[in-house]
Amino acid sequence: MKILQKHIVPENTSSQRLSDYAPIAFNQIIASRKGIKKAIKKGAISINGKLATTAHWVKPGQLLTFHEIPLVKKRQLEMPLKVILEDDHLAVINKPAGIPVSGNQFRTIENALVYNLKPSSQKDCLSWPRPVHRLDALTCGLLLIAKTSKASVALNKQFQEKTIFKQYIAIVSGKAHEEGYLDQPIDQKQAFTAYKCLLKHRSIKNDWLSMLSVYPKTGRTHQIRIHLSQVGHPILGDKLYGIEGNIKRGKGLFLCAVALSFEHPFNGNSVNVEIDPPPKFLKTMLREESMWMKLKNTKS
Repeated sequence: MKILQKHIVPENTSSQRLSDYAPIAFNQIIASRKGIKKAIKKGAISINGKLATTAHWVKPGQLLTFHEIPLVKKRQLEMPLKVILEDDHLAVINKPAGIPVSGNQFRTIENALVYNLKPSSQKDCLSWPRPVHRLDALTCGLLLIAKTSKASVALNKQFQEKTIFKQYIAIVSGKAHEEGYLDQPIDQKQAFTAYKCLLKHRSIKNDWLSMLSVYPKTGRTHQIRIHLSQVGHPILGDKLYGIEGNIKRGKGLFLCAVALSFEHPFNGNSVNVEIDPPPKFLKTMLREESMWMKLKNTKS
């Protein structure tokens, strides 16, 4: 197995459980105690060349080695993806709508990453690039990918500490307020979403449509979709949380991740990535307004 990091236990170290000591020794690979326990159980850590278990204790002078965790063999999906940014440590891709990030099925974004990204030359490079967050299968837009173990740990930590800025564009039913802050718990967990209204147009089926710029402060499953639906503004095309009449056949969900800002895990520089939402977003708003005006003029 590929060696990611070696560590010699210092002479002044007190005897302690491997699961307690390893997060300190290997904090550039896995920073959490829970993650270390999983790695030990999968055979990723050895002591003086012998496979370690969670029952082992570390002592001064021992050589701890962290091996790359064996992955279930993946099949490469030859599906082109639009790569927005890429270096030796990470990448940002524009995820197409309708395809899950990962899962049991073959057609996932994760299975297509090796086909689209260049191999990293770093010593701790991952054998398969790893998405560090999730987008719903129906959502399109920016997805952040780690290409090394250090990048994976650092970026996950930024997500946990909520220092990564995310922006979405959504088209919703109804006439939204100019701005709003939504804080209804989701699955009994805190959830916060802010939004600003960019455009409002009349609509025959929905009375009004609003284009929103949305800023999730937490990352609960379906958070944006749930929060907007709860205040009477379900996202256009949302079959799960929407209402009858706001589904446009064949158009999908009108939610796109358009901006990401984060600290680069290697050099500490600020990274800002932005894209435009698909053209159908603005076209739909203008088309709905045009149809409403024609109907209004016909009745006049």
